[in-house]
This record gives sequence, C-alpha cells and structure tokens, in this order.
Amino acid sequence: MLSFMHKWFTLSGVLLLLAVYSMNTGFAQANTSLQKQPAPNVIIITTDGFRWQEVFGGMDTSLANHPKFNQGDSTYIYNKYGAKDLSARQKQLMPFFWNQIAKEGMLFGNRYVGNKVDVANPHWFSYPGYNEILTGYPDSAINSNDYMPNPHNNVLAFLNAQAAYKNKVAAFGAWDAFDRILNEKVSGFPVINGFESITQLLQDPVAKSISEGLKDSYKPFKEVECLDVYTHQQAFHYLKNKQPKALYISYGETDEWAHHAHYRDYLDAAHQVDAWIAQIWNWVQSTPGYKDNTFLLVTTDHGRGFKEAWTDHGADVNGASSIWFALMGPNLQRIGALGAQTNPGQWYQKQLAATLTKLMGNPFIANHPIGSPIY
Repeated sequence: MLSFMHKWFTLSGVLLLLAVYSMNTGFAQANTSLQKQPAPNVIIITTDGFRWQEVFGGMDTSLANHPKFNQGDSTYIYNKYGAKDLSARQKQLMPFFWNQIAKEGMLFGNRYVGNKVDVANPHWFSYPGYNEILTGYPDSAINSNDYMPNPHNNVLAFLNAQAAYKNKVAAFGAWDAFDRILNEKVSGFPVINGFESITQLLQDPVAKSISEGLKDSYKPFKEVECLDVYTHQQAFHYLKNKQPKALYISYGETDEWAHHAHYRDYLDAAHQVDAWIAQIWNWVQSTPGYKDNTFLLVTTDHGRGFKEAWTDHGADVNGASSIWFALMGPNLQRIGALGAQTNPGQWYQKQLAATLTKLMGNPFIANHPIGSPIY
C-alpha cells in the first residue's frame, strides 16, 4: 500500500511538473510571439482650417454661387465638384475619404447627424489647435500664433523617447511655426517646416531637386508658408527612403485660400490633399513593416464660420470650434462600427493623442493633463 501511494505521489508530482513546464513554455512562446510583433507605425496628417461642412457635404452651393468667393469660375467648380447627389458630391471632392476611409476606417464630426467634434481650447485658431492635437492639452495660455516654443511634451516626442521609435520620428509642415509648436530643439526629432529643405536630412538627387524647386517656387503666402506640394514631396520622399515609425505632415493651403476668399482654390487644395493621403496609404499598404501595422489620423486644427464668415475663424466666429477627424489602422472595429459615424455624441480635439496611442498599445503619458481616449 505504501509502495503504491509512493508511486502515485511520484507520478502526480511528475505530471504536475510537466503541466507547470508546459504552461511556462506556453507563456514564454506567447511572450516571444508578442515580442516578435514590431511596434506599430503612426502617421498624423492635418489640413489647416478645412471645414466639416465640406468633408461631409462636399461643395457648398451657397459659396460656389457667390461672386465674392467663386473667383468668377462657378462653371469649373460645378463641373468638378457639383454633383446633385450627396454621395457623389462627397466622392467628387474627397474620393479617398469616401471610397476607403468611410468603409475601412472611422470618420467623426458629421454634425448633420449630431456627431460632433470640437476643439477644447478657447481660441479657435492654429497654434492652440495644433498644440491640442499633438499634446492632448488645450492650454488657454497658448493664445497666439507667435507663441514661444511649446513648453508641453508632444506625442511625437513621447514616442521618440522610446527605444522602438528612437530616431525614427519626423515632422513636415508647410507653415514655418511648427519648429515652435513641436519645440524641435527639446523634442529631439527633425521638423522641416516652411521653406526649410529636406537636404538637411537627405542628400540624394531627388531630395536636392525638390529643394531647388522649393527655393525657386511661387510664394503666394510670402516666406511664412510654402505651397503644399513641396511639403508633400519632401515628406513622402523621406517616408519612402528613411521609413520612420512616426511621421507628421501638415498641409496649409486649405486655410490660406479660405482666408483669401478663394473657394475654387480651397476646394482644389482639399481635393489634392485627399489624393496625397491616398498615395501615402497605398504606399503604406504595399510596404513590408507598414502594411497592416500602421495607424493613420487625419484631422484639422480648427473650424471656420458659416456662410460669408467661412473665410475666418477665431473665438468670435460662430462655428469655428467645430472640427472632424478620421482614423485608419488595424482592427479598428474593436472600438466601434467602421465608417462615417452616425451616432450622436460629443468628442474633442484634446482626445486625439490619447486615442491614437491607446490604439497603438502605447498610451501617451505627459506631465500635463491629457484628454481621455474616445473609447
């Protein structure tokens, strides 16, 4: 009997050890599998002051018909963007948004159905808006476009401080304020803005050619802001050649042409930005390391006024706090239904940094308040 019990306990012990070993091996294999997954990439794109009205409604007939705004060319505007059907009009202006993001991603800010997105800062113009997007903190003290280098940590600097992203972060902006908005000297990653040249980072013939074009280009916004085509060419060339894990691109012409009251140019600028986003996303989805491992956030820094006030924004302009945003990336359906969001609700610009980094599995941490994720 004792012999039998001794054998039984011995056998049980062996089985227990085998079970524990198997469990540990399983955990180790799972951990190894997780470790083999590369950290996700992220691309943030903004188009300055682009209204939610055009994102969700396409061409605004009241502006296209208005002689003060249509640049004497309403025929061109209607032929290119003036379909009578809403769905067709949306796709004429922003085909990538409505053929792809509205199916595979998430699109927020359609106030026609009560899906509202607003800035949380009280100022409703550019520097405060970009600060809110990139830091998650709507600091009311940031009250000027000439504000000093940003004292708040931004989400790109947060990523750049981590091993998986170190020296794999970059930003490109048409407006020459981004070296202050992102506090380039403190953040530790390159910010190419305004008429700065990509040759600071790359010396290949294509980079030099883009730089020469930028230097000799038409300057309708003087020395403050370059044409978007040069910002895009520099950013896209850098993306293809250096393959950063975190990239920010800011286009500016939608805001500039609106301030000029040029509705035709405003629509053309938005249509071109949509095409560039499509080009970037198609490259992402055809490139190993990026394919199915990249998150994309597209948004704007502020809204604009209604009707004749569409040319302006700021705290005294009704509607200028209203914005929108779009998300693309792997497994978005785990946070809700894909497509253009139709559920009524209120979201804020300050939530974008936390939302994006939570989706990445790498929640943003900073020494200032951060808006909560949208889910």
